[in-house]
Amino acid sequence: MHDIKYIRENPDAFDAALARRGLAPVSASLLARDEKRRSLITAAETALADRNAASKQVGAAKASGDEAEFERLRALVSAKKEEIAKLEAEAAEADAELRDALMTLPNIPRDDIPDGADEADNVEARVWGTPPSLDFQPKEHFEIAEAMGCMDFETAAKLSGARFMVLSGAMVRLHRALAQFMLDTHIDKNGLTEFWTPILVRDEAMVGTGQLPKFGEDSYQTTNGWWLIPTAEVTLTNMFAGETVDGATLPRRYTAHTQCFRSEAGSAGKDTRGMLRQHQFEKVEMVTISHPDNSDAELERMRGCAERILEALGLAYRTVTLCTGDMGFGARKTYDLEVWLPGQDAYREISSCSVCGDFQARRMNARFKPSGGGKPEFVHTLNGSGLAVGRCLIAVIENGQQADGSVVIPEVLRGYMGGNSVIGADGVLA
Repeated sequence: MHDIKYIRENPDAFDAALARRGLAPVSASLLARDEKRRSLITAAETALADRNAASKQVGAAKASGDEAEFERLRALVSAKKEEIAKLEAEAAEADAELRDALMTLPNIPRDDIPDGADEADNVEARVWGTPPSLDFQPKEHFEIAEAMGCMDFETAAKLSGARFMVLSGAMVRLHRALAQFMLDTHIDKNGLTEFWTPILVRDEAMVGTGQLPKFGEDSYQTTNGWWLIPTAEVTLTNMFAGETVDGATLPRRYTAHTQCFRSEAGSAGKDTRGMLRQHQFEKVEMVTISHPDNSDAELERMRGCAERILEALGLAYRTVTLCTGDMGFGARKTYDLEVWLPGQDAYREISSCSVCGDFQARRMNARFKPSGGGKPEFVHTLNGSGLAVGRCLIAVIENGQQADGSVVIPEVLRGYMGGNSVIGADGVLA
């Protein structure tokens, strides 16, 4: 959420920043709401002062025997009491209207973000590895795994409908191995603290990280009001909601492996085959709570944590800086990691790492006490995939595929796979 004080002081700059995201000017409307709210607060404070002054005079009028003045003052106190209640209610309504309007506006992009309309305008920042040179026509992951009998979309459709899958045998073990490898790497080598968190959250948590109120259709809500999380960003970040932490304890670097759920609203016709775009999936998430001075450096660190997972797996990838038209709602800057998929002959997203500045912290009221003393300040928040487990499974299958239908297991995963190095074309580990 945005700071209305900043908008008051920089209305043109605020409009110009949002224009980079394709939005029309909004500062005039916001400032009109703000002026109404402030006027009502001032009027309520003036009425309160009048009531307090009259209340002090009531006793004196009674003591002096001036009955007419006593009745006038008593009536004034009563009238002011009603006026104050009315003004405070109107001020609260105006405040809610302003907050609701601010809640629907995306974060301001950093100055170094490339302008653009969509993913075609993203800028390549780094390329690592060489896509495998296969001497046969590569297949997509679902063609390979279905032939093994380890990936079943027909049964999943019978159980749940489209965009679900059933994994079995060696393939589900490989999926589990990937998640464990990611966690072990983040904990042992990247210095992140692991958490296990709920996957059902209240409205307030979804509001805190920006999924609500604008993007409710992208998530699932239970009949009793809980929301299924789209990522552990929601839970890990909201652990700081309403808290004021010691600045000396920052940064806090967290990770969690969870089930995730997305309705994929608006994705009809996209990636309908295979498991690239599912309603239920798993991610190993990274979240950092940072001092404002260090959040840019923390973004680079987080990006490196995600990149090292792909490098350890031997998967070629590229890192791109998202343009203003492709960035997420809460981000100030985002790097996407795109892994090479031979079956698609293309790079596809496997991780996004974003710095949000104080955008989420304002929504959550998450602050820190400066080490040198002074007024509490809002923390900065960051989040990133480290990585999307299902998409990583896709990449391992497609990059490890052999002409005979088998899949070579990356060396770093073999310890998790009972020492086996290959999943045979029949789905048996060897």
